[in-house]
Amino acid sequence: MRIALDVMGGDKAPEAIVAGAVEALNAYDRDLQKLYLVGDESVVKAELDRHSYSHPKIEIVHASEIVTMHDSAVRSVRQKKDSSISVSADLVKRGDADAVVSAGNTGAAVAAATIKWRHIPGVERSGIASPLPNEHGPCNIMDAGANVDAKPSHLLGYAIMGSVYARHVQGKERPVVGLMSVGEEDSKGTDFTREVFELLRATDLNFRGNVEGHDLFESKIDVVVCDGFVGNVILKSCEATAKAMFKWLKQEINANPIRKVGALIAKDAFKAVKERGNYETYGGSPLLGVNGVCIIGHGSSSPLAVRNAIRVALESVKHHVNPHIEEEMNRYSDLIY
Repeated sequence: MRIALDVMGGDKAPEAIVAGAVEALNAYDRDLQKLYLVGDESVVKAELDRHSYSHPKIEIVHASEIVTMHDSAVRSVRQKKDSSISVSADLVKRGDADAVVSAGNTGAAVAAATIKWRHIPGVERSGIASPLPNEHGPCNIMDAGANVDAKPSHLLGYAIMGSVYARHVQGKERPVVGLMSVGEEDSKGTDFTREVFELLRATDLNFRGNVEGHDLFESKIDVVVCDGFVGNVILKSCEATAKAMFKWLKQEINANPIRKVGALIAKDAFKAVKERGNYETYGGSPLLGVNGVCIIGHGSSSPLAVRNAIRVALESVKHHVNPHIEEEMNRYSDLIY
């Protein structure tokens, strides 16, 4: 499989991105046929030299422009045609690569994939499926920010695509779908969510009904659907809460010598909990619905996160997620249109 990696995208680019590429090649050499490192050629070469690393499967593809986190999404694709994210998307469009991985501007990645690849037949809007740690395995928030102004039919599409991803890529036999709302009762929510509820109830998806915030972490839910505004707020709030909790815990432990001894004894447990909730473990979030594979990494992606984002891309390509999505969207076309 051939992956195009946006080397210039992300808060820690290019250092962390190239370091993650090195880790991925060491870990997934058997699955990787080609790894395109897309960005300023001199910068990419300098980073590889810093690692004293070369590999026959690496190919540097020069891109003279960079999309910053402050650039407008659509305008950046149309005006910065030689940016690392645009050039990466072009590699997939031409058939030279099978997937794109980027930790850069999320809006630009969504715009590049949508404009250059278009949607899978039957899909109205693409959505980002972001995994959250759950007692029963990852719970995918869908949409986590690709489309903030959604229609009820878009959320139906998210449920279908999220179920396909959970089943074929994450190995969930019959994924459980929930609709984010303010109460579990069927009548709860807004006019918008109640309309989505009726659409989902008319499918043969494993639809549990309305779910609340606590269900994201403790209930057997594989896909939770919401619009991109709500999903992005949930995702960033969860990240901030986890970071704050570990900071407060560290402060309280260091405030007392006895607590320090107890923390030393429980060190492995603390490490396991941190690992379980660490975004680096999950790597990246697939943009589902576009006619190609695009994995969006956290803006602060570390080398480990980049390595795992490449793993997610390989899994999506390997399990043919897009043909399965097209098949399911066609099956539900009467409900969507």
